[in-house]
Amino acid sequence: MSKEFNLPFSTGGSLEDGIDHLGVSGLGIGGEKGPQQRPNYPSSSSSSRDSSKGEDPYSNTFKPSSKYSSGNIYSWRNIKISIQTLLRTTLEVILVHKRLSVVVATLLILSLFTSTPFIPHLSISDPKVVIILAANEGGGVLKWKGPQEWSVERSSIANKKQYAKQHGYGLTIKDMTIKKRYSHEWRESWEKVDIMKQTMRQFPNAEWFWWLDLHTYIMEPQLSLEEHFLNNLGNATYRTLDTFNPLGLPLDIPYVNYENQPIDMIITQDCGGFNLGSFLMRRSSWSEMLLDVWWDPALYEQMHMQWEHKEQDALESLYSTQAWIRERVGFLPLRTINSFPPGACSDKADDPQYFFQNKDFVINMAGCEWGRDCWGEMEHYKALSKRLHKKWWHFT
Repeated sequence: MSKEFNLPFSTGGSLEDGIDHLGVSGLGIGGEKGPQQRPNYPSSSSSSRDSSKGEDPYSNTFKPSSKYSSGNIYSWRNIKISIQTLLRTTLEVILVHKRLSVVVATLLILSLFTSTPFIPHLSISDPKVVIILAANEGGGVLKWKGPQEWSVERSSIANKKQYAKQHGYGLTIKDMTIKKRYSHEWRESWEKVDIMKQTMRQFPNAEWFWWLDLHTYIMEPQLSLEEHFLNNLGNATYRTLDTFNPLGLPLDIPYVNYENQPIDMIITQDCGGFNLGSFLMRRSSWSEMLLDVWWDPALYEQMHMQWEHKEQDALESLYSTQAWIRERVGFLPLRTINSFPPGACSDKADDPQYFFQNKDFVINMAGCEWGRDCWGEMEHYKALSKRLHKKWWHFT
């Protein structure tokens, strides 16, 4: 049984006529062809519109993403060439100026990684606290210094360096042999005031400046000054001399007002009065004025023969007579930053408020050069500090 298929054209028509009738002309079948049509690929504008809608640009276009464009490739290539040119030029300059390059490199290393005196020291950030350490006391080119004195100095400097590095403090080491330049003005023992002024100029953004004599040793290096007392000055210090006044200074003078007055100078008192072996000053207009008055020639020229302790006696006199100075001075208990070893303040040997006990912050071997053994005391307290802070896994 046969089936019939009805074509949309008559039997007398041609195949091309049938194809045209189906609407697919122009495919190039047969003789006379209609106009050829290109495949309907999306245009670049449509691809950009599609990509702006969040679609993958590679699904609608064959162009690479803009971040891989040739312009960016050329820019990175130019940067690489510029860096190579700069390095090559720098190397050529170093080879031509060898001696100058060595000097510059040496000064840069000393500035960044040492505390060598008389060299400006660079730091990445400005420290809040700067430690001022008096070094080379009574030694150097002006006096013979023995092995034990060198050992004391090395131990003290290493102790301060480690502490400053641990807490991000600044450290400046001042060579005390330069104090001889003051000899014609009778100021050999007044150098602390001048050095404090110099250091404030050297560190213009620091807030606190902590003076330490050479014969001091920080016994609790893990304890920062902020944690120890700076963050709680109101409770850590006392402002009047009612409870402790070893020199019998006036308890009160006219026009003193402690209310709303910050503490800009922190000192301690020992059996001999104010102790300046370890004290702090805050940068302020008040401290700048105090240093200027403290350094006034009228004080040292008139009183240098009467004042046994020089700048210490001058400060005690200013505190006793000037209300504006007294208002901003705060006192810490001696053992907070200035504990004494046995032998210092010998007439107060039975008073525990003067002498070192375990966990005290700083030991000040004041006066050890007058009849005591500075090296022996330094070695003793250095070993004690190591023993007190020995890690539990260390068996030796």
